[in-house]
Amino acid sequence: MANEYISNEVVGKTSFADCLHIATASYYHADYLVSWNFKHIVNVNRIIGYNSINIRNGYKPLEIRSPREFIYYGNEE
Repeated sequence: MANEYISNEVVGKTSFADCLHIATASYYHADYLVSWNFKHIVNVNRIIGYNSINIRNGYKPLEIRSPREFIYYGNEE
């Protein structure tokens, strides 16, 4: 799938390592992929592209989020 992300122009060829990361998380049915990479990974347009290819290949959409969404602030439950 990493090659499909590139051939479908979700990202460029130089982002193969990022694509491999996303494809691996998708293959192993990860619940979330958390990243600080806002240019190539945590980017709404790219997430739509990654997930369209995942779905086309029979995988569930991958929840891609920023670490900020997982930070616990004090007494919140």
